[in-house]
Amino acid sequence: MNDKIVLTGIKPTGTPHIGNYLGALKPLIELSQNHKTIMFIADLHALNAEKDAKALKQHTYEIAALLIAAGLNLENAILFRQSDIDEIYKLSNFLMNVTPKGLMNRAHSYKAMVEKNTESGVDVDAGVNMGLYTYPVLMAADILLYNSDIVPVGKDQKQHVEFARDIAGYFNNTYGETFKMPEPVIGEDIGLIPGLDGRKMSKSYDNTIPLFAPSNELKKKIMRIITDSKTPEEPKNPDESTIFQLYKQFASESETETFRKMFLDGGMGYGTAKTMLFEKIDSVLSKPRAEYERLLNNKQEIDAILQSGADIARKIASRTIEKVKKKMLG
Repeated sequence: MNDKIVLTGIKPTGTPHIGNYLGALKPLIELSQNHKTIMFIADLHALNAEKDAKALKQHTYEIAALLIAAGLNLENAILFRQSDIDEIYKLSNFLMNVTPKGLMNRAHSYKAMVEKNTESGVDVDAGVNMGLYTYPVLMAADILLYNSDIVPVGKDQKQHVEFARDIAGYFNNTYGETFKMPEPVIGEDIGLIPGLDGRKMSKSYDNTIPLFAPSNELKKKIMRIITDSKTPEEPKNPDESTIFQLYKQFASESETETFRKMFLDGGMGYGTAKTMLFEKIDSVLSKPRAEYERLLNNKQEIDAILQSGADIARKIASRTIEKVKKKMLG
């Protein structure tokens, strides 16, 4: 994969939490260490979820600062704002003319809205705007615009890459060989990242731990983790413990084994375990947290990085648009 172009987009729809980082952002940052990576902040994709322009802009800065602070290799990766590339609007419009409506009808996000509306007894398209309905076309444009080879996605996002391949095929069959066929790569399943209540960490459950929360806030959050009623003397099952599941994501293999033994042997209360979890996460995140805060206080530095990335991306995108325009319009 070393000579392949890797592309990924991240929606700025809220302040990132530990679950976001471990499940999606950390693997992408690690990928950038050895592979040519095109990484964009998908603010256009966020428009269906975020209607507050000021909040959207702030979340964009937060995602950019997080990626940079957490170690994104800017020698291998270009980082930019999706909306800064005018060619994305053009290619999306061009692709609309080869994309069958039936393909959009099968999109997971649209089908979920239809099912929800049907269950509620309202019009099947209630609340569906064209941004939602044509979301897969814009995503296909993102993927095809930069001649991407590899698109890392979660299992629930694989369909978008498959749609991009379908749309590329429709175009190539109509106008001649033009687009590459990108390949989805499903990331390694690191398992459930539990939130404060043991359920999957999610903003919708209000059980998240902000990734770069100040130390005092981080400690307060961790101390709120729900546990069972076992006494300190009793042995505890680490595999059923939110505390242990979070600890192992930040600790070394030997530290994890030691912590596991402390659970199994008994003699450790949950208060002690929570304190150890806090100290481990705080030590791992203290340096990137400081850099994250520094960047957010120096947004002009973030702007410069995003602009530099956009300049490079635009050169690639303009060549693609010229090729597509010539094939479609003569």
